[in-house]
Amino acid sequence: MPLTNAQYDQILHQYEERQRKRRRELENRRERVYNLIPDYRRLEDETASLSVSQGKKLLDGDDGALQSLRESLKNLRAKREQLLADAGFAKDYLEPPFVCPDCQDTGYREGVKCHCFKQAEITLLYEQSGIAEMLQNNNFSHLSYEYHTGEDLSHFEKAVETCRDFVKNFDSDYHNLFFYGTVGTGKSFLSGCVAKELIDTGHAVIYFSAAGLFDMLSAAAFDSKNREERKNAYADLYQCDLLIIDDLGTELTNQFTVSQLFSLLNERGLGKKAVIISTNLSLRELQDRYSDRIFSRITSHFKVCKLTGPDIRMCQKRQQIRK
Repeated sequence: MPLTNAQYDQILHQYEERQRKRRRELENRRERVYNLIPDYRRLEDETASLSVSQGKKLLDGDDGALQSLRESLKNLRAKREQLLADAGFAKDYLEPPFVCPDCQDTGYREGVKCHCFKQAEITLLYEQSGIAEMLQNNNFSHLSYEYHTGEDLSHFEKAVETCRDFVKNFDSDYHNLFFYGTVGTGKSFLSGCVAKELIDTGHAVIYFSAAGLFDMLSAAAFDSKNREERKNAYADLYQCDLLIIDDLGTELTNQFTVSQLFSLLNERGLGKKAVIISTNLSLRELQDRYSDRIFSRITSHFKVCKLTGPDIRMCQKRQQIRK
């Protein structure tokens, strides 16, 4: 999902502010130098006059004017730098540093987005996702197999491989993931691993707990005063590159939530937009709680990964107590 106009303008505003700050700093530094080194202003005026006079000579056909100008400007620059040095300033004191010297705080290099602009986009995507803090720990760099053994380990290894393939082929193949199993077996962790990998490559990821998602949809649906907010909320849910619905089944399930879930899955399916769902429900419980249409859509359009084993969070807490 590309940035909205508002998000794009937000980033451009950051660059405009950087440029204004640099201009203010340059003005302050120049005023300081003029007050302490009166001869510096004279040399600047001399440089400007020289450029004008030599330019006229060049237009009049004086072939040596350009080389003469270069040599004179070089000498004047050396004099200015010496004045700065004698006064205790660095020779580049009147050239305040750019935050990004590669694009000189414009955001673009030769018409292409600079790496700093792309990083600003990623930062904004993290803020939009709602899980920036969670992803500090829920990512592949913290992946561990030490809490799984036997068949549980086999299930987890297969799920990890599925997640890596999901990320690798995200831009070329349309897939969805469904994690189910007992509490604390790594379902939310693996969702976070996928989310971080995709956000870091510039994809728009939105995370919701099931309860939070349906609370938001309920508020948007029944509050007629916030139609624009409702429109934006649905647009994000339908258009983001990846939607993560965590802990499905913890919400208050009723006709509204069931219809909203089906509509959401259907719309994203039509748009080939990926979804990851995690739940502690068994497949039987999923079928009993939701409509047959939802159960059929998930089991036929999602890669289903079963996770079993001990509660990893409890295992980690016990390890910390022992330490």
